[in-house]
Amino acid sequence: MGSTLSKAAALGISLLLITSCSNNQARPVPSAATSSPAVTPAGTNVPEEPLLDTADEEQQLLKFIDTQLTGPYGVYTNLQETGEAAEMATGHEVLSESASLLMRAAVLNGDQERFDQQWTLARDTFDMESGFSYRFSPKQQKQYTVNAAVDDLRLIGALYEAGQAFHQPEYTEAADKYSRRFYDNNVKDGYMYDFYDNIFKTTNGFVTLCYIDLSVLRKLSISSELSGILLNNMGGILEDGYLSDSFPFYETRFDYKTGLYSSEHINTVESLLTILHLAESNRQKPASIRYIKEQVAAGTLYGQYTREGQRTNDIRSTAIYALTAMIGAVLGDQSLYAASIERMNEFRAVNAASPLYGGFGDEAAGQAYSFDNLMALLAYSYSNQQQ
Repeated sequence: MGSTLSKAAALGISLLLITSCSNNQARPVPSAATSSPAVTPAGTNVPEEPLLDTADEEQQLLKFIDTQLTGPYGVYTNLQETGEAAEMATGHEVLSESASLLMRAAVLNGDQERFDQQWTLARDTFDMESGFSYRFSPKQQKQYTVNAAVDDLRLIGALYEAGQAFHQPEYTEAADKYSRRFYDNNVKDGYMYDFYDNIFKTTNGFVTLCYIDLSVLRKLSISSELSGILLNNMGGILEDGYLSDSFPFYETRFDYKTGLYSSEHINTVESLLTILHLAESNRQKPASIRYIKEQVAAGTLYGQYTREGQRTNDIRSTAIYALTAMIGAVLGDQSLYAASIERMNEFRAVNAASPLYGGFGDEAAGQAYSFDNLMALLAYSYSNQQQ
């Protein structure tokens, strides 16, 4: 294969990593004695009244994650075991995505003990020379050699937030260190790429829009000149990926060689992540928020659409409504947050006799996915910061 990846191989790897954005299938309970201050999600306009009390649901979800969905290396990708040899992460494999979501939830809840545990485990499991491996298979004892920019950025962002929340400069110093590494490997000529391969020392050729986390890119420990170039380039790519006011979602990826956007279909989780990242920088489109509010109210946000806005399936998922809840929280929109949590909770397992009790999944099939459960946990955590 030489020193570079073929275009087809790069696309294949990147499409696998998109599970970090579009997985629609989806630790210990916070200490009551925690005294560390919580931090408000970036860009949040805190309302005068609490958005919603989700403490009971959050505690039940944490118990499910801790007792059913967690192993020695972190949160399982799926509750059901597999041979862990598929192209996509399955079974009890663990993802840096999951670690980053847990770290964010811990810091937003002001739980330093949980944060320390998660950060230590994440560093031991995923850290490579060039980035954080996106995936680890315990059965295969295999650390995959590519990172996922969206997950590296979330880990870095959580470290920055923890440094502020817990008054611990070592977290900020670690964030600075890893942010410089990220810039050195995942950024070329002022443009960010989806992944960097630790073996072949190369990136792919495009960026997936939901990977562009502007609020964390702004914090990278680089010069103001380099930061300005990066933010201008990536912010422009995000905003120009807007589809239309009639279907106010976003393209999937931008190819640097052709200068063109492409989307086989529009995955809702991906577009909602893009809208969340824009909202955190106060760059959201009003039409996007109106559309989201209408669809949440009607319970008609589905998993995938054509570029013209025609749905291609009837899948509704926990993660979709978790993301609209986060968007509501960031915008200080209490009605959107509350309506989204209500929709999200429709997927909760509420039978106390069920192994999935308190979690989110398919009780009949015995399946529960990390992404759904951790996005729900993060959505609850956003509420906790505004009480």
